[in-house]
Amino acid sequence: MQKAIPTIILLIIVFWYFRAMLFAPLARVLKQREELTEGARKAAEKSLALAEDKQKEYEQKFDDARAGVYRLQEETRRKWLEEHAAHVAEARARSEQIVREATERISAEADQARAGLTGLSAELAGEIVSAILERRAGSAG
Repeated sequence: MQKAIPTIILLIIVFWYFRAMLFAPLARVLKQREELTEGARKAAEKSLALAEDKQKEYEQKFDDARAGVYRLQEETRRKWLEEHAAHVAEARARSEQIVREATERISAEADQARAGLTGLSAELAGEIVSAILERRAGSAG
């Protein structure tokens, strides 16, 4: 047993030596590595969250811009329809005015034609009566 005591003491010294010189620095390095890895993971998660926020912000701005374009298109279309309706109404009013003027002109021409025909018919009637009377006068004589 006495021979075993120096071996046990030597093993205890070797254990403490390895623990102080090998395992402690190795544990420190592993702990630093774990901290760096965890830090990098957290930084990556933070960057990913930031990128997602930026993407959501970009999508929101894009949607707002698209809505603005649609609003502008709708406003332009509405203005065009209003202008078109105004032009149609103006053309309709001009057409109605032209038709009214043409109707009045035709009505005036018809009245003149009636008056002319009335005078002409009176003349023709007079000529017919004269012709008949001349025939009778010529046959009686």
